[in-house]
Amino acid sequence: MTNNPTNAPRPRRLFLSLLLCAGLPFTVAAQQSVPAKPDAQATKPTALTDAPLKVVNDAKAEQIVARAVAAVGGNTYLAVRATIGRGVFTPFAKGASQLPSAFTDYMVFPDRERTEFRANNNRIIQTNTGQTGWLYDASTRSLKDQPPADIENFQLSLRTSLDSLLRGWWRTAGATLSYVGRREAGLARRNETVRLTYPDSFTIDFEIGAKDNLPAKALYKRKNSEGAEVQEEDRYARYLTIAGITLPFVVDHYRAGDQASRIAYDAIEFNTPVPDTLFARPANFKAVK
Repeated sequence: MTNNPTNAPRPRRLFLSLLLCAGLPFTVAAQQSVPAKPDAQATKPTALTDAPLKVVNDAKAEQIVARAVAAVGGNTYLAVRATIGRGVFTPFAKGASQLPSAFTDYMVFPDRERTEFRANNNRIIQTNTGQTGWLYDASTRSLKDQPPADIENFQLSLRTSLDSLLRGWWRTAGATLSYVGRREAGLARRNETVRLTYPDSFTIDFEIGAKDNLPAKALYKRKNSEGAEVQEEDRYARYLTIAGITLPFVVDHYRAGDQASRIAYDAIEFNTPVPDTLFARPANFKAVK
C-alpha cells in the first residue's frame, strides 16, 4: 500500500467500518458462482432510499443486534444525524507502519461524506454524495469526478459499515439477517456472530461480544484483479463513551491476514451542523475551501 491517502481506506463510517480502498482493483466477491457476463444492474448496490423489502430475519440475530445498539448508546446513538471526526490514518506495508496522515471527516447520514487528508504539506479531499463523488489534490492542483470504481467502493463501504448494521440501513436494501453462532475471541471470551446477506449474495459477518455486546469485528470477502477472493477484516478497539455514545476510537483493517491500515480517532463530535456546501463540487480547483 502506498502512502497516498487516496489509495487507502477512508477513515469513517462512525462505528467505523473502514471505507474501501479507493482506486484499488477490487470488486465485490459474491458468495456463489456468477454468470460469465452478469447483468450490471443486478450487481449494482441498492440505494439506501429504496423502499424496504419484505424479508424474514432470524429472531436471535435481531436480539443480538438490539443488544449491540443498546450497548453503544441506544436512542442517543440512533438520534445522531451528523458527525465530525478528527484523527490519524496510518497505512501499513509488510507489517510496518508507513507515513501517517491527519484527517478530518464529515459525515451526514446516510450517504454523504467528506474526508480531508493532510500530510507532507499536501491536502487531499474525497467527497461522496450517494452515487456521485469528487476528488481534490492540492499537490497537482486537480479537481475531478471520482471514477465509477471509486463510487462503487463507497457504496460497498455503506453495506459493510457498523452504522448500516446498527441503524438498519440494510433493511432498505433487501438484505437478510441471520445468526451464525459463537466464535472464540481470546481467553475466556466469545463473540456472537450475525450475518447480513444481500440480494446479490454478498455477505458480511459481524462479531459482537457475548458479554459486553460491543461490536468486535466485521469480515467479508472481495475479489482482486486476478479474480481471487481476499478476506477483509475490520477490528474495533479502544471503546470510549462520549455524551452517552460508546464508540471504537481505533479500527485496524486487515487484508488476507496482514494489517493494511489503522485509524485512530482523537475526537468525534455529534450533530454539529455540517453545511451542504462542503459536499457540493466546486466550480474549479481554485474554488476549493
